[in-house]
Amino acid sequence: MKKIFLFPIIFYRKYISIALPTSCRYYPTCSEYALWQLKYNKIFYALIAITLRILRCNQLFRGGIDYPIVKRKFTPYAIFLKNERGRLSFWFVPYREDRFYVIKVFDSLKEN
Repeated sequence: MKKIFLFPIIFYRKYISIALPTSCRYYPTCSEYALWQLKYNKIFYALIAITLRILRCNQLFRGGIDYPIVKRKFTPYAIFLKNERGRLSFWFVPYREDRFYVIKVFDSLKEN
């Protein structure tokens, strides 16, 4: 089910956003936010969060940093996610009891 929602976002990022000027008022961008929400959250909550984020992405709001918040249960040692090559790709920083910020690890911080 998530793949149905992921395809238009990936298509937009790959083919459409290249031709448009950057205009997102937030970091991470709205399309990146949507990908992370769909990847790490339940579909219903992800769609609500994505809709609210897109509605906020206009001149009436200041913008800024707005990391996605996901609801997950982790073992104490697994609050980061490694990619297929064993490198860190995301941190899950505690927000509340069972909710976490999803923060991407930049290349300069990754292990070699």
